Amino acid sequence: MSFEKKIVSGPIIFTPDLIKNLRSFSCSILEFICFIWKYFYIKCIDSLIHNLFLKNTLLMTQKYSILFDLDGTLVDTAPDLMNAHNHVMRKYGYPTKSTADIRNLVGQGAGAMIGRSIWGQAKKEFGKIDDQKIKAEMVKDFVNFYGKNIIKESTLINGVKEFLKWCKEKEISMAVCTNKQEHLAIDLLKKIGIYDYFEYVAGSDTFDYCKPDPRHITSIIEIIGGDVKKSLMFGDSETDANAAKAASVPVILLENGYTEKNSNEIYHNHLIKDFIGVEKIVSTYLKD
Repeated sequence: MSFEKKIVSGPIIFTPDLIKNLRSFSCSILEFICFIWKYFYIKCIDSLIHNLFLKNTLLMTQKYSILFDLDGTLVDTAPDLMNAHNHVMRKYGYPTKSTADIRNLVGQGAGAMIGRSIWGQAKKEFGKIDDQKIKAEMVKDFVNFYGKNIIKESTLINGVKEFLKWCKEKEISMAVCTNKQEHLAIDLLKKIGIYDYFEYVAGSDTFDYCKPDPRHITSIIEIIGGDVKKSLMFGDSETDANAAKAASVPVILLENGYTEKNSNEIYHNHLIKDFIGVEKIVSTYLKD
């Protein structure tokens, strides 16, 4: 007769076979847990290391970005803007303006320019007309005339093309951030011969917002794959400067811009007369 040795622990009776099965089951469970832990742990660690490596690599190799305003910054468009403006003024019976006057009106786009011209001088005369309707018609006429005569007298600001070439050689990403309508900005850049230097052109109608809203700047930087901390803004007015300041982007301001304000009244980190020698200023940022 054979007797099985019984181990009693409370109400559970552990026979040798039960113990053997439990051990086998426990080992299987442990092996499964180890497999799952090893698989996911290694996969997660590998993914984390990979992502950190990529992030650090991108940060190390990320290009610097420069954004430019257009009117008064890259191109002296005042003569052609004046011609379009005066064409509309004469058509609707308002006083015309000089080139100097136009330079003070350009910064916020065609609508603002027409509005400031009309309602700054002629509002008393035409006090009760439906200004929004008239303004809309005038802006339409302005854009049509200007689009057909966009480069009759406009010229590049001194040193622009050489600076853009230098930026390309340094692999700096460049874009245009203007309150000109996008199709007019692109047309002007193409006809004046500098369009191909830029990765992106955003006008007043590209997004649902424009300068001085800082998103006009930050959205462009994001689109071209840049970093706000590695970007610069060239502009000539408080519209450019205020947008860049709100976006935490350093401002290089051109003197005698298309604005009524003096340069010392406008926020800037650097003040320049034109683009001659501006590489020295930009180089200090490239070292950071």
